[in-house]
Amino acid sequence: MKTVQIKGEERGNLGKKYAALEKAKGNVPCVLYGGENPVHFSAPEISFKQLLFTPYAYITEIALGKEKFNAILQDTQFDPVSDALTHADFLLAPAGKPVTVMIPVKTEGLAPGVVGGGALQTILRKLKVKGSADSIPETITVNVESLELGDSIQVKDLPEVDGYEILNTPGAVVARVQVTRAARMSSSSDEEAEAQE
Repeated sequence: MKTVQIKGEERGNLGKKYAALEKAKGNVPCVLYGGENPVHFSAPEISFKQLLFTPYAYITEIALGKEKFNAILQDTQFDPVSDALTHADFLLAPAGKPVTVMIPVKTEGLAPGVVGGGALQTILRKLKVKGSADSIPETITVNVESLELGDSIQVKDLPEVDGYEILNTPGAVVARVQVTRAARMSSSSDEEAEAQE
């Protein structure tokens, strides 16, 4: 995974009052879990842009003074009115130690079923994977070139990759070619034409 850097400052004062002061300054109150004790810090909201508005998964390098931590963004909270980021939770992701993270799914190729009038649907837009942070990709690519009308690709159909494992149920559908009304009409027209011949 690629790395995004966030520069923050540790917070000694906790509670809603101090969190509100940080937000007023344009900062986001954050917590870093996974060590002996949770680390409370705040970072400028603008530094989260690449983490939030992207289809990819990233490792976050958090710089707090002279210390640096590699972490995964685990949870976020947003203001229901302004939609501004109000809180972020991170989990330590030291090199070589396994982490669990959600990775976006990307499809590639042209499915024959789509050419035949079907619609490609990505059912699982993210997959839950476990592995070392340096082995996990930014996205998991699923090739759909074998899918005919009504076919699907399940988690168990995905190739095994060294470095991480997919934790979703093996029978869960990742992508499928849905039979559309146009495809059904096209199919019945072909059958009628064959019958007339």
